[in-house]
Amino acid sequence: MKIALLSPKGPLYRARGGIFKKSLRYQPLTLTTLAALVPPELNASVTLHDEGIEPLDGPLDAELVGMTVITGTAPRAYELAARFRAEGKTVVLGGPHVTLMPHEAAEHADAICVGYAEDTWPELLRDHARGALKPAYHQAPDFSLDRPGMPFAQRELFDPRHFLTQAVFEATRSCVHTCEFCVAPAAWGQKQYQKPVSWVIEDIRRVGQQKLIFVDLNLISDREYARELFTAMIPLKVQWFGLSTVLLAHDPELMELVARSGCKGLLLGLETVTPESLRDARKKFNGSVDYKQVIGDLHRLGISIQGCFVFGLDHDSTDVFDATVQFAIDAGVDLPRFAVLTPFPGTPLHRRLEAEGRILTRDWEQYDGQHVVFQPKQMSVQELALGHERAWKQVYRWSAIGRRLWAARNFQPLALTANLGYRFYAHNLHRFYTCDWPIQTLARPTPRVITVQAETKEPRTVCG
Repeated sequence: MKIALLSPKGPLYRARGGIFKKSLRYQPLTLTTLAALVPPELNASVTLHDEGIEPLDGPLDAELVGMTVITGTAPRAYELAARFRAEGKTVVLGGPHVTLMPHEAAEHADAICVGYAEDTWPELLRDHARGALKPAYHQAPDFSLDRPGMPFAQRELFDPRHFLTQAVFEATRSCVHTCEFCVAPAAWGQKQYQKPVSWVIEDIRRVGQQKLIFVDLNLISDREYARELFTAMIPLKVQWFGLSTVLLAHDPELMELVARSGCKGLLLGLETVTPESLRDARKKFNGSVDYKQVIGDLHRLGISIQGCFVFGLDHDSTDVFDATVQFAIDAGVDLPRFAVLTPFPGTPLHRRLEAEGRILTRDWEQYDGQHVVFQPKQMSVQELALGHERAWKQVYRWSAIGRRLWAARNFQPLALTANLGYRFYAHNLHRFYTCDWPIQTLARPTPRVITVQAETKEPRTVCG
């Protein structure tokens, strides 16, 4: 059996004309994990194709093509699926968008995988081999990542020269919180799935690199698990970057342990400087923390901050852009990042805005944290789009970069390099959002204004 696993390109993440080159891309885990899950008795040959790093030129030598789909790449995935099926190939679709919109995705595939694929993907392949493929495979209610014999991702199937690093790891999946705009609880429920700490440590040892990235949505969600993981990492003497919530501020001992385990950078979902907007997002727990205090505490421990903010919440007015930029400068956020609020299908936010008649388009290509696809409450579509672009440019002015890094006391070369990369990004937004594949769109009512990918498992930069 010949299997091709494919990640479709998006407007930013594509080999030709995209903005995020090797210096800002780490190797994703999805395809390498799927490759490791192929049952050995099938004697299958597996090739990986990421359109973010290499163009898909010419035909695929495969009888089965599996694609992982996020909302922003769904139109491209459906186009490719039609092409491959016309060539007689079996097409399987999975990923967050398929889990959120299974009925839509099923129209474009021979089979779909809904939810996590550790069990369903091997089952699907065995069914295909015996000519008994079912149209849909669903994650079991008792799904767990704590299982014997779980294989390690086959990172070697990708050329490492295409990425900043291959040392990308995952200890947990999903999150216990229910933020209104977040895909994770809508797709996978309000439960954190955990891999055995011993398995994670062995994975790190096998890769053998000293600088690591964790892609977990919230490493401190279960504090007892986090303590076990971070304690086990101390003897490894590695440096790592990952994601957390600001609730880390409520556990000083855990914060100290995070630093001792080798953490050099955390992405924090600060979301907004407007307290009312935190309630809009169902993220009131952020209001229990003094942002400047937790940022200062982490800086004193040698941990840099990538602070993520979202614009367009219902209590956001046109003054939110300048206020957020000023906060990022005053607080010394090492690497600020802005996104337009995006009501991904299947989320509570999408259901609410749809009920209120505020959804402007169902063109999934625009559902990427980069476009205004809904009617804001306190401003116009254009004001949100242009204010968002202005915030990017202001926070990455030379003077703003200098003031932020001085306040953070972050004089590391990586911090400056990351800021220069985002400065280029901020001042070239208009150049990169152009697609080079045919897509029939439902509506394009807004300017093409760029931020960063808002869904899970996408390349992101972490600061050091």
